[in-house]
Amino acid sequence: MMTTVTHAKQKRRFQPMIIHIVLMVGSFLMVVPVLWSLLTSLKAPDEVTRIPITILPGQPHWDNFQKVADLLPFMTFYWNTVVTTLVKVLFGLLFSSLAAYAFARIHFPGRTLLFLLVLSVMMVPGQVFLIPQYLLMKDLGWLNSLKAITVTGMFSAYSTFLLRQFFLGLPSELEESARIDGCNPFRIYWNIMLPLAKPGLISVAIISTLWSWNDFLWPLVVNDSMDKMTLAVGLASLQGQFTTNYPVLMAGMLLAVWPMILIFFLLQKQFIEGITLGGLKG
Repeated sequence: MMTTVTHAKQKRRFQPMIIHIVLMVGSFLMVVPVLWSLLTSLKAPDEVTRIPITILPGQPHWDNFQKVADLLPFMTFYWNTVVTTLVKVLFGLLFSSLAAYAFARIHFPGRTLLFLLVLSVMMVPGQVFLIPQYLLMKDLGWLNSLKAITVTGMFSAYSTFLLRQFFLGLPSELEESARIDGCNPFRIYWNIMLPLAKPGLISVAIISTLWSWNDFLWPLVVNDSMDKMTLAVGLASLQGQFTTNYPVLMAGMLLAVWPMILIFFLLQKQFIEGITLGGLKG
């Protein structure tokens, strides 16, 4: 009996240690690609292809970051990406939260069927919509414009699903009290329910920002004008058919990705809280 108790105590003692070791290994594996990109961006072109592989640059080439701006209209790419991302995220939060509130709190005929139709969009690959959306943008005369990039990303079925989980978990007594005070459904949504769903809104905003910032295929399809390109498409032009200056490409990638890393570190607590609560509610 005494041996069993001692064994159980030892197991409980070593369990946190094992968990921390696994987390440290996982964190290291996630940091390695970013660290390797940083080291590559400081190398000379011949060091990248050298055999055996050189890990540290012989002499840091900080001018690779300047070459990105010399070869490409990098600030134009940045501006286009920021504008399209902000429009997509803000309108996406508005439209998705409105739909999510309707599906969660308003009873109307066909609500379940309509919600299932929205969810079915998540099961269809995005490439299926490319040709119809392209033809629509062409008919509207929006090709080679930022409108073509933003309009198609203003609604997300996943965001609607996630926010619906939050609205389902909110107490119905709040709505009943608001109705007694004379609030209409929109005021209940805007003044009461939406502020309470703040963790979910932050989570959706971060996910939508990442998707929009890294979006490549759709901006590539609808735009071939250099002054309307986003960062993902613009940086891809640094890849040549036969040779690629990988240090400059990695420098451009680091310049493009740092805002997303900063946003995640600043809002990681709210993001994790939002995803956790969204998964538990409903």
